[in-house]
Parts: sequence; C-alpha cells; structure tokens
Amino acid sequence: MEENKNENINGVELTEAENELYDRQIRLWGLESQKRLRTAKILVSGLNGIGAEVTKNIILSGVNSVKLQDEKIVTEEDFCAQFLVPRAAIGQNRAEASIDRARALNPMVEISADTESLAGKNADYFEKFDVVVLIGASNSELLRVDNICREKNVKFFSGDVWGMFGYCFADLQEHSFVEDVAKHKVISKPNEKVKTELVTAAVQRTLNFPSFSHVVDFDINSPAYQKKLKRTGPALILLRTLQEFRETFNRDPCYKTRETDIAELQRIRNELTSPNSLSDSYFENVFAQISPAAAVVGGVLAQEIIKVVSKKEAPHCNVFLFDPDTCCGFIETIGLN
Repeated sequence: MEENKNENINGVELTEAENELYDRQIRLWGLESQKRLRTAKILVSGLNGIGAEVTKNIILSGVNSVKLQDEKIVTEEDFCAQFLVPRAAIGQNRAEASIDRARALNPMVEISADTESLAGKNADYFEKFDVVVLIGASNSELLRVDNICREKNVKFFSGDVWGMFGYCFADLQEHSFVEDVAKHKVISKPNEKVKTELVTAAVQRTLNFPSFSHVVDFDINSPAYQKKLKRTGPALILLRTLQEFRETFNRDPCYKTRETDIAELQRIRNELTSPNSLSDSYFENVFAQISPAAAVVGGVLAQEIIKVVSKKEAPHCNVFLFDPDTCCGFIETIGLN
C-alpha cells in the first residue's frame, strides 16, 4: 500500500495564516502538495550538522510535526556545523538543546525531543511516523530500522557527513508521484509549415525502491563498478570504509587521534578493496563535519523528503554522494531494476 498511513488530505484545510506563510511554496508545488506536507510526521534521528540542516529545511516547508531524537551530548565538535545548538549548551543533550531554535523557525510546526537511545526503539515507535530519517547510525542500525520501516510502510532515509564527504540514501518502497513532463504540441494547420509549442502535462509514475541491504551488499570490486571509478570517483568505496570504521569502533574518525585513525582507515580500505581504488588523500578530510558539506548534503536530503511527502517530482534513485575531491555531487543507482 503506497499511500501514507495517515494521509487524508481531502479534509485538510490550511488556515489563513498558513496560506500566507506558505504562499510561495503553494505557488511552486500546488495546494494539494502543501496539504500533504501539513499532515506529515517526521522523525529526525541524529542532531549533528547535517541533522540540523535537514531539520531546518523540513520545518520551514510546513510539515505537521518533527521529532528530534538524539541521546548524545553537545561537544565543541558540533559547532563546526550544528547551528541549532547555542554555545552555552555544551554538555547538554543535543536534541533538547536544538529545540528552541528549531521552534523559532516555524511556530506552526509541532517539535519535540527524544533523548532515549535509538537502539531501544521497537517497531511501534517508528510506525507513528510517515518519514524516518537516520543520521550518524551504524550499518547494523540502518538495516534494522529500514527493515522495520518496510514492514510498517514508512518512508526511510539515511545520510551523513564526514568532513567534506557526505551521502544520503532513500528507501521509498513503492512510491507514486506526479511528474511534470514537457512535450512539443503541433499547432500548425494542415499544409502549413509545422509549428509547435511546448506544453507541460502532469504524469503519474511509480517506482519501486530497494532496501538499504543492497547498498551494504553492493560489490565494490565488481569489474563493472571498477570501470566506472574514473568517471564517478570512489565516493561509494569511501562510504563503505567510513561505515566499517564506525561499525568497528562505535565512533567516527576523530581529529584528536588523527594519525591513528587514518592508519585504521587505510587498513579497512585494504581489506575491502585495492588501494588503487581509493587513494590515501581521501582520508585527510573526513574529520568533524564541515559546514558547507553539511549544507549541501542536508539540503539534498531535505529536498528529497519534501518531494516524497508532497508526491511532487521524481525522487533521486537512490544514493546521493558528495565527493570531497571534486566538490560535486552525483547519483549512484544501486539495486533498482
């Protein structure tokens, strides 16, 4: 069943204040899409720099509610990119410290915090949401929550940033959307020189998305993928290496142990693939979260969430990667038929 569990936009009416606040958005993607946003309940787990970017953008879009979940505390490292927490919040819970500035962005959106561990959340917890976004999670946790979301028909996203490198992933299961398609229409009369005009028509489409397990199981050493590296770069291999580091050490590379962690990243890389597939230079810039990279990747991730909830325009299929070497983003399609 593709329809959101709680979607019944026929009875949803925007208030006068909402119509005024969201006027530009309604002009951009239509009233029906804004009504869908108005009913959406979103979970954002992981309030680091990219988590703050995603939170900001979806709050401004006018969703119904956002739950901020994070059991971690605010550290100096957060101030590289996390703009929702004030300087005085060091030592406080990241979700709770982010609430005041998040609420100030849009008082019409209900925002709450959850400081309990994500690992302790069962299927009933995730079923309450239309979209679940996991940031900063290990592969094992991403797989667990994605499987729950597939069972409960909840749209699933994940994303992260390490230094200047970042990614986001979408598992939308079966997703239907409306796409505006431009076509040339013949307007000339018979026996006249052919004249055309460009017209736009709304077309209903459906895509089936694979689970996160396809990303985890993807063969980065396959000849077909290795052949693509010169064109796309090794960002997917870097993602695999960083996620393996997190899985092994239950943390990310840290600037305080820079040399040791780079050596561990090299070791993991060598176990996964050939050193020629991912040069050591990529490990120089994967510490903390750099604000511009968090803004780019968080902006892409939030835009995909908005497109999915509003059912307007085609979503990315299905992994977005931001390459720090080229400072360019690209889409890697994994597991889609």
